[in-house]
Amino acid sequence: MIIKANCKINLGLDVLRKRSDGYHDLSTVMIPVKGLCDIIEIEQAEESSFHTKGIDIDCPDDQNICLKALRLMQKSHGAGEVKITLNKRIPYGAGLGGGSADGTAVLLALNEIFNLQLPETELIDLAAELGSDTAFFVRNTPQLCEGRGEIMTPVTIPTDGLWLVLIKPDEAVSTREAYAGVKPAMPEISLVERLKMPITTWQNNIKNDFETSVFAAHPKMAEIKQLLLDRGAVYASMSGSGSTIFGIFQDKQQAQAMSDVTSYIFEM
Repeated sequence: MIIKANCKINLGLDVLRKRSDGYHDLSTVMIPVKGLCDIIEIEQAEESSFHTKGIDIDCPDDQNICLKALRLMQKSHGAGEVKITLNKRIPYGAGLGGGSADGTAVLLALNEIFNLQLPETELIDLAAELGSDTAFFVRNTPQLCEGRGEIMTPVTIPTDGLWLVLIKPDEAVSTREAYAGVKPAMPEISLVERLKMPITTWQNNIKNDFETSVFAAHPKMAEIKQLLLDRGAVYASMSGSGSTIFGIFQDKQQAQAMSDVTSYIFEM
């Protein structure tokens, strides 16, 4: 079985409060980016193995989330042995959820390969055991994600005629670094209500709470955001905990003109 594990971006990210368990309650809208995917091949085998190609990954193979997903499914539901080959195309440390997408893709594939017939609710719970963004990829449609990201509500985001530009700087931002500098706060107007406003108002009303501290430590990222706005983006923001900065364009030519600084340009 061959699976395309696409990434995501965050439209707004409000860090609401720190919880007693050490995590933070969030409110963010995630939307899938189908144009940028990792490719995962899974086939039944006598003994499980894991192989990678493409972009180098920043962790040992035995700690990769694909293997964590396999072990979880073997332990909880008796999934069998498989050979997993990951062709990594989504940059890591980018705020695009590439690792989360990979882990969830393995869960979904094993559910199908071994005919486990797990309901969506159980797949979401399993994915949430692997990380904070993973549950989103079970549905892989625009969702308001709350709690640690596992509490999801479908939302409609009108994207017809819009173009998405992603710029991934050379530097990476760890999730730990992003959270270390964030200051939780409750917004006066919910994120969903702000996203219902015209897209031309988003730049002044929809923010990523990680940007303040992350941009202070990584000024190049702030420069990229301003570059996108200067060159016609109607909205620009950091995705997740960074370091990818994205811009949404209403004009196709303006979006495609960004090819001099990035190779990631997609029709939304």
